Amino acid sequence: MTNKVIWITGGSSGIGKSLAYKFANEGWQVAISARREKLLKEISESNEKIKSFPLDVTDKVKCKEVFEQIKNYYGDLDVCFFSTGTWSPKEEKDIDVEQIENVFKVNFFGTINTIKAVEAHFKNKKNGIITIVSSIAGYRGLPNTTGYGPSKSALISLAESLYFDFERYNVRVCLVCPGFIKTPMTDKNDFKMPFLKTSEFAADKIYDGLINKKQFEIHFPKELTLTLKFFKLLPSKIYFYLVKKLTKFQKKN
Repeated sequence: MTNKVIWITGGSSGIGKSLAYKFANEGWQVAISARREKLLKEISESNEKIKSFPLDVTDKVKCKEVFEQIKNYYGDLDVCFFSTGTWSPKEEKDIDVEQIENVFKVNFFGTINTIKAVEAHFKNKKNGIITIVSSIAGYRGLPNTTGYGPSKSALISLAESLYFDFERYNVRVCLVCPGFIKTPMTDKNDFKMPFLKTSEFAADKIYDGLINKKQFEIHFPKELTLTLKFFKLLPSKIYFYLVKKLTKFQKKN
């Protein structure tokens, strides 16, 4: 049992929801945030260790206010897991500037807003964990991900950059790069997803990596992620050839 507290954004569904239950079952106090208040309420009512704090992460002022609410309610905050994200595959096949701006506003700047809200707390505390959730889509460019992929690449770079800054204050910055996980967001995909795993599988891997193994990058399933990490080392010409073969990407006539 523990009296430690974790704040999870994107906590109304998918990985965030499963992780909330995982930490609660391990004895943690869990604060969950998302825009969908009804879903948050249902989760918090199902487990006494989970409390909902509705939030739109694109609102930087609200991010600070919600963090203060969490800190005042629990008295402290030990771990943050920032996983809010958006993905619209049908709108990613062309260069839609407004769509790309919206993806970055949620995925990248939403994460920035929440990190900024807790920055002073963790630096003064000189302890804790800030977790940034990216994706295997951020490793290298993939077809039909004009907004999502670049936003996830930016989050990988952000996590690596912040690692150095927060390490000076004894605060861990961690990066999570999931493969294909069955969630409401991936249910939108119109293509085959290799090595598809459940959100409960993801939650177990994340908890183990954050709390037990104390890893910087937590990536899974290894059958997929290690292959893609190898692809990162390939020359562009070979990489493009392999991706086109694997995704059956066709030129337009």
